[in-house]
Amino acid sequence: MKNFGQMVREERLKKRLTLREFCRKASFDPSYWSRIERGLAQPPKTKVAMLQIADALGLESVSEEYLSLKDIAFLENSPTELAPERSVYDNLPAFFKTARGQAPSEDELRKLFELIKSESDGKE
Repeated sequence: MKNFGQMVREERLKKRLTLREFCRKASFDPSYWSRIERGLAQPPKTKVAMLQIADALGLESVSEEYLSLKDIAFLENSPTELAPERSVYDNLPAFFKTARGQAPSEDELRKLFELIKSESDGKE
């Protein structure tokens, strides 16, 4: 699974925005933002900052891209003591989609079912 910075960078490049243009639109310091994109700093934690990112990228606040960014930012800002195993972590986006009432993709569901099956097989 991609990290938050990688996801934003991909969206930014799709929109043909330089890092400086993006930062100007979103009101972020370019050196700080560069650290986020390289995975050296945590994503912003506030709803305001997330909406600034969405606005700079031209994402609707109800779009799948925006909601995925929020999900990943939440996971990356969670205390490390609460971090689940990697296999669980990679499947949390499918869980978040389901919790929002959205249908996960077939691939996401397949991976989630495989994880559940492997966990239940290991406990017998």
